[in-house]
Amino acid sequence: MFDSDVFVSDFWDWFIIVPTLLGIAACFWLVWWQSGGERPEDKDGAKTMGHVWDESLAELNNPLPMWWLNMFYITLVFGLIYLILFPGLGSFKGILGWTSTNQYQMEVDSAEAAYGPIYAKYATLPVEELVKNQDALQIGERLFLTYCTACHGSDAGGNPGYPNLKDGDWLWGDSPQAIKTSIAKGRNAVMPDAKTNNLQPEEVDHVIEYVMQLSGREVNAELAQKGQAVYGKVCVACHMPTGTGMHALGAPNLTDNIWLYGGSREAIKETVTYGRRGVMPAHGEFLGDAKVHLLAAYIYGLNKAE
Repeated sequence: MFDSDVFVSDFWDWFIIVPTLLGIAACFWLVWWQSGGERPEDKDGAKTMGHVWDESLAELNNPLPMWWLNMFYITLVFGLIYLILFPGLGSFKGILGWTSTNQYQMEVDSAEAAYGPIYAKYATLPVEELVKNQDALQIGERLFLTYCTACHGSDAGGNPGYPNLKDGDWLWGDSPQAIKTSIAKGRNAVMPDAKTNNLQPEEVDHVIEYVMQLSGREVNAELAQKGQAVYGKVCVACHMPTGTGMHALGAPNLTDNIWLYGGSREAIKETVTYGRRGVMPAHGEFLGDAKVHLLAAYIYGLNKAE
């Protein structure tokens, strides 16, 4: 299907129209031509192509059965009718005026009419109350499986770079409103790289040692002490003096040993050296308030269930 906005000159209209119609006409001619025609005949009266092998083995050229040929004709006629009714010839819209956008909107409207009242029934109930409603949670789960599993996994356990939604560790806050905002408005997190922070390679190594110490792991105490000074100069503004992070900026808690991009020394070094750019797409306009509300209730319930 073609959208008329794609074509900026009449040339492209005819570039599609002429080959399409000529192709159909050629197919009509080909079918007609194959339905008959004069061929040499052997002594038995059967039409052949004039090719003979092994003295008497001949290639026959009998016309195709009429029922078979008529099926070809029906197919070609169907194609012409289709091109008259629907877009397919350049910017010609077809006499029915069909567009993929209108078709999509009709299906959305039909689904909204059928299921909208179900979602609306729960829209006024607080998230904390919906967590106790099994019907609401089942609807929320189906929404999650449809829209969220590609990034967060079917079990909501997350993937590298995509948060685990069941571990109680929330970058932007775990309140119902914070979760709804994350779903509806999306989130954009920025971890500046070492160059932006004016960190030298040895300073990167030192601050990694300190960050690992914050999460309770055994480290080189001397290097960690040097890293603490670097942390106080560069990292404290987002991750706070104690390393517990800041929901307002989506800065992670560095003390709980939960790592979005991996907690190995190599993964942490990559994060500090090259930075991170985390994006949660906004779904509010696409899903609507009622679906966002139910989805937030399901995710909130996952957290409380752990």
